[in-house]
Amino acid sequence: MTSSQSTGTSTSRPIPPFAEFITLMALTMGMVALSIDNLLPAFGPISQDFALSDPNEIQLLVFIFMIGFSLMQIVYGPLADVYGRKITLMLGLFIYTIGTLLSFFADSFDHLLIARFIQGLGAAAPRILTLTIIRDCFEGRDMARVMSLVMMVFIIVPVFAPASGGLILSFGSWHLIFGFMLLLVLILVVWYKLRMPETLHPEYRHKLSIRRILRDFRVTATTRQTLGYGTAMGLCFGCLMSYIGSAEQIFDSSIYKLGDWFPVVFGLVAAAMSVASFVNARLVRKIGMHKLSHFGLCVFIAMGAVNLAIALAFDGVPPLWMFGVGLTIAHFAFMLTMPNFNSLAMEPLGAIAGTASSLLGFYTTLIGVMCGTIVGQNFNGTVIPIVTGYLTLGGLCLIIVLITEKGRLFRPTH
Repeated sequence: MTSSQSTGTSTSRPIPPFAEFITLMALTMGMVALSIDNLLPAFGPISQDFALSDPNEIQLLVFIFMIGFSLMQIVYGPLADVYGRKITLMLGLFIYTIGTLLSFFADSFDHLLIARFIQGLGAAAPRILTLTIIRDCFEGRDMARVMSLVMMVFIIVPVFAPASGGLILSFGSWHLIFGFMLLLVLILVVWYKLRMPETLHPEYRHKLSIRRILRDFRVTATTRQTLGYGTAMGLCFGCLMSYIGSAEQIFDSSIYKLGDWFPVVFGLVAAAMSVASFVNARLVRKIGMHKLSHFGLCVFIAMGAVNLAIALAFDGVPPLWMFGVGLTIAHFAFMLTMPNFNSLAMEPLGAIAGTASSLLGFYTTLIGVMCGTIVGQNFNGTVIPIVTGYLTLGGLCLIIVLITEKGRLFRPTH
């Protein structure tokens, strides 16, 4: 591992062994997925408890969380470059804990939305600090490999999250799901305290300076590779957000009405994404980030066109198996694309990794939430809005990549 480290750690204490490091990073990043996917089976009970009249209104539990998540990312990165990674992460986990407690005791849908917003503000720290710590310790294709392995374990979370959410509901009300989230925070705090050193190298530690932060933001925003692949990643994230926001309505409450089988189908799609992350981790060092991500994007767009044609042929409600297969292939291709786009965007900015990750996370999440909200709120009882969204966002993503690469795809990664 040391041969691929880029900045090292700031103490003599080594980072955990490779497998433990990957697991810890994945669990930290997985807080975001758990905070969303664990709650999906509770959409019905929450809607009933608060007597929601608009069936699309329940999606706000996802999108409000992600708005808070987006806004706070721009804060944690600069703080991490000044005060260090661990203390900044602990601050975020504290805010997340406050939001989770407020969610647990929410007595109205408006109060729950406010609590989810606060929860999102805290959840931004694990996302930002995970990427930053990985960038501290790895670079180039090794960074892409680690990122892909982290994403593989991270994607396993949605395989089990809806099922675990449903299991928790069998013991009581939806409030217990937020109790499970509190338990996860406690595990992470103890794990980091006992096992993880500070990874910010002394020479990269900055003084708190608004001028420096603005300078780093300018460097990040004007680096062609970072801006281009960051924008493309945001459009990809929009596809994921539209799927998460609409999945419960598509598979459970509106179209296919799967009931208890909804977590199974949702988990199968997530499992395919996890397999794709594993494949990506195995291939990226041999093939390179550019070739693999560009191939995945082309397949994603092709499947978007196929899925739209199938949806139109069946008046917006194709057979479940047909829609499921097309969606799974598209998501497999998605996972060959997004982790590599993330690595390509971060690669030039090792000296300002915290601030760069912060701005990049804010930018990509904001794009993703906006696009996902537009697609999700256009849900009309068919799969046409989501497959149209996939094809449109995928096409825009390809245009951005072509502009970034000056018209040349599949170039070698050095």
